[in-house]
Amino acid sequence: MTDSADTAKRTPPKPPGLRERMRATVRAEVTEVALRLFTDQGFDQTTADQIAAEAGLSRASLFRYFGTKEDIVLSGLEGDGQQVTEALAARPDVERPWVALRRAFDVLVRVNGEAPERALIFLRLLQQTPSLRARHFEKQLKWQEQMVPEIARRLDASPGRPEDPRPTALVAAALGCLDAAARGWVACEGTVPLAVLLDRAMGALAE
Repeated sequence: MTDSADTAKRTPPKPPGLRERMRATVRAEVTEVALRLFTDQGFDQTTADQIAAEAGLSRASLFRYFGTKEDIVLSGLEGDGQQVTEALAARPDVERPWVALRRAFDVLVRVNGEAPERALIFLRLLQQTPSLRARHFEKQLKWQEQMVPEIARRLDASPGRPEDPRPTALVAAALGCLDAAARGWVACEGTVPLAVLLDRAMGALAE
């Protein structure tokens, strides 16, 4: 590798520009407004016009930041999925795939632990709203697509071979355990740590 390549590899990523930072700030503010309205009134009872008015935006501007009302709640999941995928790839190769999957989910455990009340509001809303559950399932399928190649590598399998369903089965099962733990966390109002519930769920399939 050349010196220039070494330098390029060490160069930190360029920080987001002013426009990107402003866009991220507006999106975060809209999300907070929307979550408050959804919690107070219900998801289906809250209109896009109400959210826009509360956030000081026009309806057209709102939908320039978010494609749908569901996206206001779920737009952050793409980033979460990417973080989990990166955490999975960073786990030691000596770890069994199931253990690596569990440890990769620590990213989500930490995020939820930083703001547990907000996380519980989000999860409660998700579980109570059919349209959000459907969109959430779509987004988790994308997580699965991102994670399967790494598990296939650890199994020395090809992710594109339908006759070897092991990588897809492991990732789908792990995501199912994550959902089960999240449901339990909401049901007990956060009194049992999410990490404990996730250990129990994934441990049940490892016995």
